[in-house]
Amino acid sequence: MEDTTPITVLMCALGGEGGGVLTEWLIETARLAGYAAQSTSIPGVAQRTGATTYYLEVFPRPLSELQGRRPVFSLSPVPGTLDLLVSSELLETVRQIGNGMSSAQRTQVITSSARTLTTAERMVPGDGRADARKLIDVVRAFSREHHVFDMSETAREAGTIVSAVMLGAIAGCGVLPFTREQYERAVAGPGHTPQTASRVVRANLAAFSLAFARAEAARTQAQQVRELMRDAPARRREVHAALPGTARRLFPPQVQDVLALGYARLVDYQDEDYAASYVTRLSHVLIAESAIDPAGTNGWAITREVARWLALWMAFDDIVRVADLKSRASRARRVRGEVKAGDADILKVYEHFKPGVPEFAALLPAALAWRLKAWDTRRQAAGKPAWEMALKVGSHSVLGMASLRLLAGLRGQRRRGSRFAEEQALMQRWLSAVIAGTTEGSWDLGREIADCGRLIKGYGATLERGKRNLLHVIEHLAIAPLPDATPESRALAIAEVRTAALADDSGRALDAALTRHGAPPRPVPVQPIRWMRRPPTPATTEKPAGASGGASR
Repeated sequence: MEDTTPITVLMCALGGEGGGVLTEWLIETARLAGYAAQSTSIPGVAQRTGATTYYLEVFPRPLSELQGRRPVFSLSPVPGTLDLLVSSELLETVRQIGNGMSSAQRTQVITSSARTLTTAERMVPGDGRADARKLIDVVRAFSREHHVFDMSETAREAGTIVSAVMLGAIAGCGVLPFTREQYERAVAGPGHTPQTASRVVRANLAAFSLAFARAEAARTQAQQVRELMRDAPARRREVHAALPGTARRLFPPQVQDVLALGYARLVDYQDEDYAASYVTRLSHVLIAESAIDPAGTNGWAITREVARWLALWMAFDDIVRVADLKSRASRARRVRGEVKAGDADILKVYEHFKPGVPEFAALLPAALAWRLKAWDTRRQAAGKPAWEMALKVGSHSVLGMASLRLLAGLRGQRRRGSRFAEEQALMQRWLSAVIAGTTEGSWDLGREIADCGRLIKGYGATLERGKRNLLHVIEHLAIAPLPDATPESRALAIAEVRTAALADDSGRALDAALTRHGAPPRPVPVQPIRWMRRPPTPATTEKPAGASGGASR
């Protein structure tokens, strides 16, 4: 932005939320900082009585640099030229976006996720609320950056109204050239400091602080993402070039970016043959989706979601993968950068491993793996802990790095291991359910089963629980005969059950959701009972001779 272009801010607030006070705070902050600013208010009902927008322009250079000149400001916003759009209500944000106020190339949007229902929403006999997810999708599509949080809840937490929260969000996003101290002085008022302010002002400052921290954290995260993606076009071209030409011709453009990333990931994980099997599996899903949606009106969402989750699942973590990642030169450079080690500094890095029977059995053929697991099961049944080997490997040493590279070189053994076969069989059951749900049911059912791939995450006990949950959903909701079940009702049931599984690690919400939709709860996994030796009890004191017993009070 040039120094002569004002910074433009549009604020949207409902009646009673203190939008006028918010504008006064901003003008006072600009005065304290020595900047020229102008504000106007634009009243309107916006389908809810009392909604008002407030427009602010701030000249980006302080008055001390203007040599007596005064800038000329506009009285109303021009669509597409906003630098910042701040709103206390989600639908009001979308309404302003519908008016063309926000630009995907320029505008940063900060909005509350809270809703105040419109008259039309309240007139519906059932649930007439607008879908919040779709509203947020609009915000995402028409903003350079966006940050969504519940401003009303933040205001209640601080014991004040939402205008103080909006001020903190504006300050934290860094669009205006003011310091935090200048904002706080404006809130405290003339002649006061945050320490000598009244109870109401202290509540406003508390709300300001909460919102400032949220917005500042979001700004930092967005900056980190921009830095990481600075070279993304070149990386995408390299990855896309690695994708076979047949796949680029077969798959629609909406899928090719995820497909290319998945293909490159699996080539790095195993080899080109393994990545080619990923493309083949995905082509079967594409054929099924093409049969029910030949025009791709839904953006090929089923194929795209399967491409995402299948690539992650096929590149499952094992000791070979961990050793490969820990022994790469890029990791050594990253570690030296994180600890800020110089070229002349000696840096020692120790890798801690604790592989158990499942990790070793994963690389063994099925017969040997079964025997090893059975041995460990008998040990645990006898009250002993699961067998593990604690290792400490110095990756800075020649011997330690050689050990890691030797282990990383066992990727060829991965195909012959028991876990590889087990994972491929589970993946195929999920893919078969996706294809069957799409072709024999409906597009919505196929999409919900495809989204169940997100249940496969983490490692160890978390991963095993996710796989059990996925299989239970497939067997008892996706393909099992249910009385009076339609593809649409199955899709809704799977969506609810999946949400419950992701929201509650304990599984209680998942079992309750399964029961509501006619599916049995998950079986309780067998847990070994460990017997612990009771510590010896101290010797009891003998009663003195002649002492009589009796009740005590």
